[in-house]
Amino acid sequence: MEREDPTLRRERRLILALIGTSMGFATLSALLVAKDLIPKPSQTPDKLPPQVGDMVYAAGYKEGTPIDPGRLPLGGPFVLAYPMDRKTRVIRNGDAKSTLLVIHLDPASLVPEVRQHAVGGVVVYSAVCTHLGCIVSLWHPQKQLAQCPCHGGEYDLAQDRVVAGPFTGPVGVV
Repeated sequence: MEREDPTLRRERRLILALIGTSMGFATLSALLVAKDLIPKPSQTPDKLPPQVGDMVYAAGYKEGTPIDPGRLPLGGPFVLAYPMDRKTRVIRNGDAKSTLLVIHLDPASLVPEVRQHAVGGVVVYSAVCTHLGCIVSLWHPQKQLAQCPCHGGEYDLAQDRVVAGPFTGPVGVV
């Protein structure tokens, strides 16, 4: 068996290295072009995340009108709300993740972690369920619990905890 010429072996390695490098650069170029083809989410005022400002009713005959926290009944039920920019009056309802729960609870019933975020017992939570992202929209007055209609998760808003359902952990005061 005849031995291969060392010069040919070096040339073959060089050619293979050049081909590999070229393929790497071509792949990188294609990925950079493809990245620019992905549409960027638009940040229109109605899709911005909740900001400090007024809240308006998200549903019912009062939909779109500002919430007066002093008129919320003590002990619930909560109301679904959307944040509204005070200056522009744009209601941030373009994304379901902006939906809020507003409830008036007895300040003495609140755990310290919730009390520090409450104003006169009024607490605001994200209405997005911590399990699959459904909107928590049911209220059980006897138990003083909010419930997600998708999988039955129940939330104790005064204690900031999940008491039943598929997810455990804090609810998350806004």
